[in-house]
Amino acid sequence: MSTMPLWDYGSLSCFKNFKSIFQDATVNRLEINANTSQSFSPIDHPLLENTSEECKMKEVQMREVRLGSGTHTVRSHGATVAKTHMHDWLMLVLLVMIEVILYLTPPFYRYVGKDMMTDLRYPLLDNTVPAWAVPMYAVLFPVVIFLVIYYHRRDVYDLHHAILAGLLFSILVTAVVTDSIKNAVGRPRPDFFWRCFPDGKDVYDHLGNVICHGEKSIIKEGHKSFPSGHTSWSFAGLGFLSLYLSGKLKAFDCKGHVAKLCIVFLPILAACLVAISRVDDYWHHWQDVFAGGLLGLVDATFCYLQFFPPPYHPQGWGPYAYFQELESRASTQADATVNPLNAWPMDSHVENQGEDKNGFLGLNLARDLTTTVEDVESGRR
Repeated sequence: MSTMPLWDYGSLSCFKNFKSIFQDATVNRLEINANTSQSFSPIDHPLLENTSEECKMKEVQMREVRLGSGTHTVRSHGATVAKTHMHDWLMLVLLVMIEVILYLTPPFYRYVGKDMMTDLRYPLLDNTVPAWAVPMYAVLFPVVIFLVIYYHRRDVYDLHHAILAGLLFSILVTAVVTDSIKNAVGRPRPDFFWRCFPDGKDVYDHLGNVICHGEKSIIKEGHKSFPSGHTSWSFAGLGFLSLYLSGKLKAFDCKGHVAKLCIVFLPILAACLVAISRVDDYWHHWQDVFAGGLLGLVDATFCYLQFFPPPYHPQGWGPYAYFQELESRASTQADATVNPLNAWPMDSHVENQGEDKNGFLGLNLARDLTTTVEDVESGRR
């Protein structure tokens, strides 16, 4: 029986110790990375923070290409997304019902004395912007923009959340709040005199309050001055569109493209012109349009941040759900391709991800789940 050569025993021992050597190298690499991240913190070195954000953006783009962009369509994921937000859709139906009730409810008929008529004698004019035009530019126009972007990206998460948050929640919440305040305040419009006394003959009771003899529907509308409904609807719809475009165009990417800001400000400008027309038509006081614009813009901002990161965030161009879906699919593919040699390093990545402190508004950025940009360029994997 021949004996094994000495060089064969050495080779066999190398193979036996290969796994332990691999794990030791991995541990050393993780310790070096940890020490490096502690020594060079973003607080002491702000340039490293910008570089880290750029690397994250490149990694997300690489993952999007690898997993396949345009795979989240209405046909493939539409029903699932709608079922996930079923309670939100039911809440929208409830808001519609509340809005109808508020519209039919008569407002508070505030005391209007003769001495108060000095500021309420403005002529009764037609609307420069009719009521039927408000849903056209505040709802349908943003829908067209959302559909154009969906046609290019095929992202049902973006389309669903833009419609759910911008065109429905933002508008309906603003409408309910606006009409609730209108009915509770009952402030007379600047043209209230001619609504109350169409013939110009004013009549008052023994307390000095007006005794209107005009048309009831016109008088009822004359007590709904504060806040302006046209203005609040305009800033709710067009304000949301402005936030949406600023995220999609990456207007706040620190590259100084003024043309992007011009596009972002166009919807806000249109809403401001609508607000000014309400004062020019003597349907509202200036306080009414100021409060309505503030109310609509605040509602639009809250509804936008419910589904999208802030426009200045590196991932501000997409909804939270889109990045969560990419992260979920990347984790699934990583678990499916794991092998005994790299099982331990993958587990360490998952554990470190649970301690991630770079999440923003509940969104954990997808990192370290796939090959990093630096690893691809240096050929380490």
